[in-house]
Amino acid sequence: MNPLWMLETPSPPADARIPYGESVHHFGDLRLPPGPGPHPVVVMVHGGFWRAKYDLEHVGHLCADLARRGYATWSLEYRRVGHEGGGWPGTFEDVARGMDFLRTLGSSQPLDLSRVVAMGHSAGGHLALWLAARRRLRPGEPLYSPDPFIPRGVVVLAGVVDLERAHALRLSHDIVTEFLGGTPTQVPERYRLGSPAALAPLGVRQILLHGTEDEPVPASLSTDYHARAAALGEDIHLIPLPGAGHFELINPLSREWPRVVEALGSLLGGDSISGR
Repeated sequence: MNPLWMLETPSPPADARIPYGESVHHFGDLRLPPGPGPHPVVVMVHGGFWRAKYDLEHVGHLCADLARRGYATWSLEYRRVGHEGGGWPGTFEDVARGMDFLRTLGSSQPLDLSRVVAMGHSAGGHLALWLAARRRLRPGEPLYSPDPFIPRGVVVLAGVVDLERAHALRLSHDIVTEFLGGTPTQVPERYRLGSPAALAPLGVRQILLHGTEDEPVPASLSTDYHARAAALGEDIHLIPLPGAGHFELINPLSREWPRVVEALGSLLGGDSISGR
C-alpha cells in the first residue's frame, strides 16, 4: 500500500460539519463513536506548515479510526497562510475559537468535556500545543482569553514545537517568517506569544511522538523541547519512533499508529505509557 494513501484518498465523511464562526474556514468535522456517550474527545489539528493548500481532509482517516475506538473527534479547520486573515494572528484566533466552541458542542452532543485531549500533526502539533499554552498569556497581550478551554493533555505528532528554532532551520522554505510576518528580530513578541517553547512550562500533560527519520520536521525539535520542558518540571514524555518519517504518525494503517492510540489512552484513561 502507498504509505501516503491517506493524503490522496478521500476520507470517510464526518457525522457533521459544524461552523464555529463566520468565515468559510471556521468549521470542524465531528465524528462520534457508537453508543450513547458521553464520549471522551480528541480535538484534532491538521498540519501542512500552516499553508492554505493543505486542509483537514487528510486527517479524516485517523479521526474515523479513533471514532471506531470510542473517541469523539472534533477536527478543526482554520485560516492559513494564503487566506485572508491567515497567519498571525488569525490562525491562532481560529483554533482557539474552535477549541472554545467545545462548550457549545457539549450542550447538544454526547461529549465528556472533562476528558478532552488536543492532538496535532506537524504545524498542527504546534497549534495543538499552543492551545494548552495560551493559559500562560496575560491580560492585555495579543491572543489573551480570560477563560480558555484547556485540554487535559496534548499529543504532539512530529510537532513544530519551537518557532524560533524552526525559523533558524528555515523549515519549508522559511514558512515561519511568512506565518508570523517577520523574523524573531523583527517581531519578537509574536515568537514569544505564539511558540509553545517560549511559553513553557505549560502545566498540562504532554506526549511527543516523533520519527527519527523525519525530514520535514527534524526530531531534534521534539528532543530539545522535551529536555527543556522536563527540566522545568513538566509532565512530559517523548516517544522516539525509530525509522519513521513524517507521515507514518497520521497513517492509521502504519506500524507506528498503535503508539499514537496508546498515547491518547494514557491521557484520557489514566494508563501508563512507555517513553521517557
